[in-house]
This record gives sequence, structure tokens and C-alpha cells, in this order.
Amino acid sequence: MPLGDGRSPRKLVDILRALPTGELDSLIGRLGISIITAKRIDTPSQVARALVALPEVRDTSRLPNASAELLHRIAEARGSLLVQAIPMGLEPLAARGIVFARVRVVDAPPSSQSGRSSGPTTIELVLPYAYLVQLRSWEGEDPRGSRALLAQAPFETVSAIASHYLGRPATPPIALSLETAWEILSDSAKLAEEIEKLAPVERRLLEALEREGGEVDTEELLDLEREPMRLRGATGATPSRRGVGFALERRGLLIPVHPNRHVVPTEVSLIVGAAHQAARETRRAEIRSFVLDTDHAPRRARFADDPVALTTALALAVREPGVDVREGVGTPRSLVTRLAQRFGRDPEVVALLAALSRAIGLWDLSAISAASPPGSYALHELQRALYLAWWRGGAWDEARPDAEILRLAPEARDSSPVGVIRELVLDALRELGEGRWVPWEAVAGYVRDDTRTAGVARLLRRWAERAGVEPPSPTDVARRIALESLPALGAIDLGVIDISNSSAEDEEPKSELGPTLRLTPRGRALLSGKDPTSEPIESQFIDHQVLRLGPQTRVAAVLALSPLVEIGKVAGQIDLILTPPSVARALAAGVEADIVKSRIESVAPMPDNLSRLIAQASVVVGKGSFVAAMGFLWVEDANVRDMLRSRRQTAELFVDPSPPGGLLVQPMVDLDRLARRCRALGVEVAVDGQVMRVRSTAPPSSVPPSIPPSSTGRRQSSRPRQSD
Repeated sequence: MPLGDGRSPRKLVDILRALPTGELDSLIGRLGISIITAKRIDTPSQVARALVALPEVRDTSRLPNASAELLHRIAEARGSLLVQAIPMGLEPLAARGIVFARVRVVDAPPSSQSGRSSGPTTIELVLPYAYLVQLRSWEGEDPRGSRALLAQAPFETVSAIASHYLGRPATPPIALSLETAWEILSDSAKLAEEIEKLAPVERRLLEALEREGGEVDTEELLDLEREPMRLRGATGATPSRRGVGFALERRGLLIPVHPNRHVVPTEVSLIVGAAHQAARETRRAEIRSFVLDTDHAPRRARFADDPVALTTALALAVREPGVDVREGVGTPRSLVTRLAQRFGRDPEVVALLAALSRAIGLWDLSAISAASPPGSYALHELQRALYLAWWRGGAWDEARPDAEILRLAPEARDSSPVGVIRELVLDALRELGEGRWVPWEAVAGYVRDDTRTAGVARLLRRWAERAGVEPPSPTDVARRIALESLPALGAIDLGVIDISNSSAEDEEPKSELGPTLRLTPRGRALLSGKDPTSEPIESQFIDHQVLRLGPQTRVAAVLALSPLVEIGKVAGQIDLILTPPSVARALAAGVEADIVKSRIESVAPMPDNLSRLIAQASVVVGKGSFVAAMGFLWVEDANVRDMLRSRRQTAELFVDPSPPGGLLVQPMVDLDRLARRCRALGVEVAVDGQVMRVRSTAPPSSVPPSIPPSSTGRRQSSRPRQSD
């Protein structure tokens, strides 16, 4: 799609108009789109109307797994993903006109000799807005984000949103009309400007909704907007189409959710909540001064491990034979327990990393492709990818007794308001945990004193009623986030209270304040939106069999080694062991020796001992051909063998050529038939020392034989003639 070096168009019609004529005609013929020249709209507009009706956009299960994973990765990149090569799964998407690719040249400093800029060539994969607003939510996405809420909103809502931003009534297909609205709703700066344009009464209602946790039912919405009129339907009260709530709804700032809930999208809550930061400062000042004025450093601490090594080990372990993980369902508990025992980790930590790994596509077969995420990530970039998947909340929910959302059926995955509590905990850590130890009670105070906590507690109770679980308190959920999830992600160190080795006077205040915690350097980078820095250590062989992976190694290169290696030590770094049995198994599975060498050398230079081992294991001393046969007929006389092999009666019974000493019998030949044909040529067949006896005549037929025809050529009747 040659569109120049500027920003590529994102609307579907604009993309189709930018396509060369030959590519557009090929797309029309490939999908069998009927073009009517008499219509007033041009050909690209007619093609766009046909494309948005494709069922693969709304139901990704119709696509191959690699294509569905690639579609989700592009959507997570806001519809534009830069790759270095054509990724696995792109062809089905491009053939259906769902994803479009264009070549981009990244700007580079001008060369000192030529004076012209030359940069690396990349490929931009573009997912048009019309498809983006239709995709169903997946496990790696924020279920309360604008995109996920719009995709499940009723037609009346999306039609009103599209009409508001178009400035005219929206016409079907509504996905094309919604593209203009999505340009504003997906841009934080434009969205902030739209919120600033609200009338005072609309702004006050939006702020009240944000204080209530960002979710209300219809009765509460009408109470907040002070609407006296109540229109009731089958599902309860119905908001007025002229009220203040509808004014927010048509702007996409408040989305109705079936049957009678109204949710403020996460992107809107972040903008509105930032305006309340000044009001919360006075209540947080006392907590902050307490933390700063006192040394809360513990005598002992449990330092957080980098989750990348364990995540990589899990991704390699699930590719071993005998491990079956099905799409759309949770990771089996037996597998989680077995992996936890194998690597010596807590089962909850393994379950968390497994759920997040699946959410970013690390366990999918397409991850071995280095052209697109997650295969294109370096190992040190995995931590940020896991953190973002956790922060979105689509794969892990601390409010649930069983926090992995994938264990639920897709239609039962009702998300809790845990995202608000996550933001409260992260805000507290940003302000209090900058290089110092913080008691848990200070973080809990941030959560309890926030204006949104009361609304979140109410939402948790209602959500628990729908989900059929015990309602947790916001403080309990915050405790799981701060003391379980974030340490597992390598973002928080935990202090250990040890009363036995100290006086009761020293430890009594600390025991009342609970455990202490501190942000790690990796955690500070993650909370500030940056990738954690890592030392530029390359992968290397520490001996002739053990390969230690460095943080700069590509994920795809590591996963490509899964048939060749055994998992060794998993600590700050991960060791892979290449033993003669593992290399032999890979060669026996059909992996060529040259491919084995290239996969290893793409990670680290190969030592001479390992190179000789692969060369010895790949030596071919001979070849054999497998032939299916029913049995082997020993015939000592060579003349008899030649007769059986060459005569018309028996030639079709044997495999030619057969080994010396006998004849291979064809697979579908019956033993009685073999004995009968050979006996007709004077050769007896013995089975277990007993000569098979064949019938001298053919077996009787169930139908009596017909009377031979008379000399006149007519068949005589088998019935006696009746006398006159």
C-alpha cells in the first residue's frame, strides 16, 4: 500500500482509495464483491460496505489461531503495528481485506557522505477503525476500555455516538459511521478537549459518576442527574433520551451495559480523575509525612525476582510433548501444580505468569515468528508486556477467589471494578515508594481515604452478587495487588517481620503497620511507563552443553530451541541444556542438522564440542524404505519365487521387489485367497506348520444358479408349465 512516508490513513474508505487499482480489483475479485456502477457512491465505498460485513471481524474463531493472535496484537497497538518482516498469520487477514500492509522507512540521521537520510525499512500493519470497533474483547484487553464497551454497546448507543461526531444522522453500516468518533475517543488529547467542552451540569454528573467508581445502574444514574421522570420497561427504569446521562452517552463518555448498568470508560476515568488529584492531596499529606519522617526499613526482606526467566521457562515447558492447553479455557490446575513443583515456585505466581503469558500470545504457536509480538520482543521487554496485560485487567482479577478469568466461559466473564483499586495502589506506590520502604498500612490508608473507595465497595458487592462469590472489600483487593501480584511481576520487594530476633518494643509498631514494601528499580520503570533497563549481556555457553540466555535475545529465537533443549536452572537468568539425547530427539523428529545449527547460532555462538556432537548425530549411514505388508511368504526355491511373482494369477498378491528368501504379501490380501491362488499353480502354503486346505470348488452362492440358456438362445423358465 504505497501511501508515502507520512501517517497512513486509518479509515477503511481512505485506505481503499489509496490502494493501487490492480490491488483493489484483485480484492474485489477475491471476495466476489458486486460493484454497481449506477450507484452514487464510488467503488471504494461499495467495497468498504461489503468488507465491514465480514463475519471474521466479529468472530475471530473463524480465523486461524496465528491470524487471530496477530489481529489482537495489532488492536493492542491501537491499530498500527510496526514489524521488520511479514509475520505469521498475515496472509489470511490480507486476503480478506482486514489488515493492510505498507512499507515505511524510519527516519535516520543524514549520512556524512551522501547527505541523505537512510533508515531501516519496516512494515506497518494497519487495522482500519471500522474493524477495530467491531472486534470482540479478548483476555488481554481492558474489559472497561472504550473499545471493548463500544464493541458490545447496543445499536442505539453506537448510532447516537456516530451521529454526534459526524454532525449528521449516521447511516448503516454503522461501523463506517463510527470511525470519526473513534478518532477522537482513541486520542487522549482530543478526548480531554471533548470533556472540557461539556456543559457544567454534564461535567458535574461525569465527576459524580467517577466518584461512584465509574459504574452505576439506571436508578442511580437518574438520581444523580436529578431526573424526576421514570420510564420503566421490562428490565427496569429506562433513562430519558433528553436527560444529562444521554448527553454523556452520545459523546461516548458513558456507555450502557446490558441489562441496566452504565459504565464510564477507563480512558475517561483517567482524565476526570486527574482533575480530582488536588482535592485528594490534603488527605494524603498526613500519610506521606508519616512515611517520610520514619525509617521503616525491615531487618530482613524477600527481594522480588525478575519474572522473565520463569515466564520463558513456562513457555518452553508447555511446548514439550504431552502438554495440552486448549484455547479459550483456563490453564489446568494439574499443569500449574506440576510446573510450580518443577521450578520450585509458588503455584499462585505460576498461575499469574501463565495467565498473562497466554494473554500476550506467548504460548501460541505463532510466537516462534520474529516478525510480530511477542516473538519480536527481546527477553527483557517481556516484563513490560506482562505488566501491561495485568494492568488492563482482562486476564487476571484479584477480586475473584480464582483470579484467572480464563477459567470462566466467555459469556460469564463479567469483570469486577478492580481496575480502580489498581490505580489507587499504583498512585500510592508512585508517591510513597520512591526508593524507600513503605508500611502496608500507609498504602491501605490511601485506598480507604480516597473519594472513590465507597463507590467501588458498592460495585464490588453488586458484582459479587452477579458472580455468586463472597463480596471482597477494597482493602482486601488492594492487599492482594500490593503483596501478591506486584511482587510476582518483579515490581515490589517485601519486608519480613521477624519478632523472634528483636525486642517486642521495636517490632510492635511495625507489626501493627503490617509488612513493608518497596518499589524495585524495575517497578519504578514500569510505573513510569518505561521499559526496565537491563545490562547488555549476550547469550553464551557457560560450558559445552549449558546455554545461558541473555536479556537481549529475541523471544522467537529462544522458543525455536524448544525441541532441542532441556530446561536447566531458572533464577535471575535461565539456563538451557543441550544434551546428546535432546539433540538426537530433535533430529529423529525430522529437524535437519543445518536447521539445528542455525537455531542455536541465532542465540549464541556454538562451541566446537557441540558442533561435533551435532555432526556425529546427523551422520546418515544408510536409508531404508518402509513397505506395508500383510505377511511374508518364505519360498526357498528361487524358480518358484519367480513363478509366483510373474504369473498373472498371483502377481497382484505380492510386493515387487521383495527381499531374498520369500515374497511380501500385499496388505489387503486374504489368507484363503493367497492359498487358493498359489495351490492353483501347484504351490502349497503352510501356516504354523499346517498346510492350508482350500476348497476344490467355489463356495455356494446364496442365489441359486440360473438354468443355462436353450439352444435357441432363450432362457428357459425355472417354473413348470401349467397344463391346460
